[in-house]
Amino acid sequence: MTADPITLEIIHNGLRSITDESFIALMKSAYSTNIKERRDHSCAVIDLSGRLIAQAENSLPIHLASMWGLMTAVLAKVKIEDMAAGDIFVANDPHVAGGTHLPDLNMAMPVFVDGKVMAFVCNIAHHADMGGMAPGSMAGGMREIYQEGLRIPVVRLFRKGELVADIFDLLLLNVRVPDERKGDYFAQVAACRLGERRLKEMAQRYGTPVLLEAFDEIVTRTRQRMERAIGTIPPGTYRFADRMDDDGLGMVDIPIVLELTVGNGRIRADFNGSAPEVDGNINLKLNGSGATVAYAIKALLDPDVPNNQGVLDVIDVAAPEGTVVNCAPPAATAARAHVCQRIVDCVIGALAPAIPDRAVAAANGANTTAVLSGIDPTTKQRYVYLETLGGGFGGRATKDGKDGVQVHITNTSNLPVEAIEMEYPLRVESYGLIEDSGGAGKYRGGLGLRRVVRPVGHEAVFSGTGERFRFAPWGLFGGKDGVPGRFQRREPDGSMTALDNKPAEVTLTPNQAVVMETPGAGGYGDPAERAPDLLKRDAESGKFSPAYLSRAYPKGKP
Repeated sequence: MTADPITLEIIHNGLRSITDESFIALMKSAYSTNIKERRDHSCAVIDLSGRLIAQAENSLPIHLASMWGLMTAVLAKVKIEDMAAGDIFVANDPHVAGGTHLPDLNMAMPVFVDGKVMAFVCNIAHHADMGGMAPGSMAGGMREIYQEGLRIPVVRLFRKGELVADIFDLLLLNVRVPDERKGDYFAQVAACRLGERRLKEMAQRYGTPVLLEAFDEIVTRTRQRMERAIGTIPPGTYRFADRMDDDGLGMVDIPIVLELTVGNGRIRADFNGSAPEVDGNINLKLNGSGATVAYAIKALLDPDVPNNQGVLDVIDVAAPEGTVVNCAPPAATAARAHVCQRIVDCVIGALAPAIPDRAVAAANGANTTAVLSGIDPTTKQRYVYLETLGGGFGGRATKDGKDGVQVHITNTSNLPVEAIEMEYPLRVESYGLIEDSGGAGKYRGGLGLRRVVRPVGHEAVFSGTGERFRFAPWGLFGGKDGVPGRFQRREPDGSMTALDNKPAEVTLTPNQAVVMETPGAGGYGDPAERAPDLLKRDAESGKFSPAYLSRAYPKGKP
């Protein structure tokens, strides 16, 4: 390299700092709770060939697929020489623009230095509503992409720094809360422009040739590091299969089949045998499957490796087109993250015999989604509250699983009660961990969450998507399964009405509440081997009942 190793490290950290600063700027200027509170967004720097060079530390792994896919679509549609300074491209469509589902709106901005495009700054944010047949654009019951919301191919939202008003009007006309969307769109634009300024400053300091050379070196070194990590797995073929609960439209027991072939510093993931794409909206595009496998391999082998193209380059993914892990148009994809979570479980399940010290039991295995919408009785304005809820994380080889957290490809924050009640005409009547929901083991699984929400002074509509509501998160090496999740409606007399796993439209009166319970997680190792001090801690924590502890650990003595 022209640059010495110290300069290379400074440049690399400078690029990551640019993405982190852009991430914070987007978060702090956004309007919706889903972005400003839950941080359901990501930022990245991508080079002229579409390679991911740097991604913000708090970015979501699943968003890697969308930004990677977006840049592929942008470069296929628009020649570099036809771009101008100040252009910002926008897209969201999974089938034609590299996205994974419609609520994730992608933006990409070319960064010009000395009259030439040097790189792109990109970001993605999950919008609380993108139109379609159901508020929040995430409900079960949607059979095709046309029902899920506004499909946006690669278009310019800004041309030479000027807003393309016709495009913007079209985007705002097709959503339920246009003022909130407008604020979130401009937050993304601000993040793009901040990233552009910072990258230009770096180019002025080091020069474009040095930066471009650093891009290559960053990716190469990451790939080499991943190759070495893969080399710690005994070469061979590893298999695992798991099942999705249902698609929300009558199809149940949907298999995900994975065969991993390990050797020569590479891993091939073959999904042959997985279910055909389904009518419901849990289908996933191949770019999402690839990003998910890459995440799982990285998390198992080298969690601290930088998140860039080098991680993707060591993974080959194959799946027949028209399957639930490689769907074709016009398949519905709104709840695709559930399949992503199951893919992670399959990767871990396949490799657990080979690397037992790094494997974890199945986590809550879901991206439990809740949407409530209605007319605010005070402002008379429509609102859409959207959240995905965490659950248990699996027991590990040396420690218990975490309670009530987002897991794997959806590392967003839980939404604070205060934020919900300040922003929406909703009352959170309870929010806490579910007693006894973690699977027993030498190291127990984490607990799921229970949130009870009631509309205040008006009728609201609830929709949601849940997984691991039928098939419990599995334990590993003798550990017990976690407790599945469920949706219920609490009636005025206090009785409970069971709801579907993926309810499309459930009316709630001011005297009714929705009860959302997320899955716990599986335990790791034989429960008989749980240490007495850990059993004592369980008993004192209040997370487990005496009856559960006696049943799960009959030989234990807290």
